[in-house]
Amino acid sequence: MTVLCVRRLAALRPLAWLAAAVFLACLAGRAVAAEPIVVRLDQARVFKLPERATTVVIGDPLIADLSIQPGGLAVVTGKSYGATNVIVMDRGGAVLMENQIEVKGPVEATVVVYRGISRQTYSCLPDCEPRVTLGDTGKDDFDDKTGLYTDFFGKTLGQSSARNSQAMTAGAGGAR
Repeated sequence: MTVLCVRRLAALRPLAWLAAAVFLACLAGRAVAAEPIVVRLDQARVFKLPERATTVVIGDPLIADLSIQPGGLAVVTGKSYGATNVIVMDRGGAVLMENQIEVKGPVEATVVVYRGISRQTYSCLPDCEPRVTLGDTGKDDFDDKTGLYTDFFGKTLGQSSARNSQAMTAGAGGAR
């Protein structure tokens, strides 16, 4: 009877080694997968670039912008809602880092007012004041003849471009 128990244990050893190998592979896979860089709309976040980084590519610059600072730092700024990626390469073109960037909405106290499909956003810190937010509609968006809001995509892209150029102008004015 003792011989049978020893043989059964010996038969289970390869399965134990296989289970251990799968477990370690899962742990190694988690270590390689990087957490996404989460940034809020109209805010910035700093992260460290890998050593030897020479080229940085942003997948969609309408969603996030990135500037490189001295000391191997990068500043990512949320420009529009959504997700994109950042790829960092060395001089030889080898990928040193590839990471997801997620741009999310504001966390401060906001109130969103809907009138049908019309939307206006207010920032309530401490009093509620109008806030320029992508996707909000204005009185000029409504077509009285058709009773519809016109050119949502074009208006949103125009809002994004106008907001970004105003932010750049304001930033340049503060750098004097």
